Amino acid sequence: MSYPIIDTHCHLYLHEFAQNRANLIDRAKAVGVQHIFLPAIDSTCFSDLLALEQSDTTYFHAMTGLHPCYVNETMTEELAFVENQLTARSFVAIGECGLDFHWDTTFAKQQVHALEQQAQWALQYNLPIILHTRKATAETIAVMKQFPGIRGIFHCFGGSLNEAEQIMDMGFYLGIGGVLTYKNAGLDQLVEALPLSHLVLETDAPYLTPAPHRGKRNEPAYLPIILEKLASIKQCSISEVSTITTHNALTLFFPSFA
Repeated sequence: MSYPIIDTHCHLYLHEFAQNRANLIDRAKAVGVQHIFLPAIDSTCFSDLLALEQSDTTYFHAMTGLHPCYVNETMTEELAFVENQLTARSFVAIGECGLDFHWDTTFAKQQVHALEQQAQWALQYNLPIILHTRKATAETIAVMKQFPGIRGIFHCFGGSLNEAEQIMDMGFYLGIGGVLTYKNAGLDQLVEALPLSHLVLETDAPYLTPAPHRGKRNEPAYLPIILEKLASIKQCSISEVSTITTHNALTLFFPSFA
């Protein structure tokens, strides 16, 4: 039996999926995935993102934004590209954007500037913002607090309970994906303390594949694994988790749904 679920963060437009994308989409639909939301990375992959959305605009939903790991010497041009896209057509969200200080902090100040600019656009266009944060959760929270009324998702949340509480207090959702199934990640213990009312599901495919498929390419059809794990942790029915997380996603991305 499948349950209606939403993949709020999936890069299905990337070249890794080019050879069998149609089969992956069929598999996702077969297990109950109702919508797939497509976060942008930078301008180089944007045409592929839009092409996938245009293949089925009721199923795929495009975002525009600049990923923090792609903030570099081209930042000005990349932000101009995002701005031009926002003036050209509508999107469901700004993202993914944020701060990533894990590998390299050469452009840390530029990452902050890019995030602030994209947060301003999120408010200007009344769009949610989808945040990537790695080794920078506290810093990302601090930036978001400068923009009262902003809403969105802290994608692939992996911070502390205190950080989660701050995020929820701002009205944000926490994106929960494959890391929830990793034995030593500790996310299961954190999620146990979090209300379902602030959680949404995601795969981040092709990355962060859930166990027992870890080490393979991730795909939206693995989303029920995360759903079932979350239901087990929260000691409630799969149906309840499906209903609540789906409602959360629809409410965020489609305000008229609420």
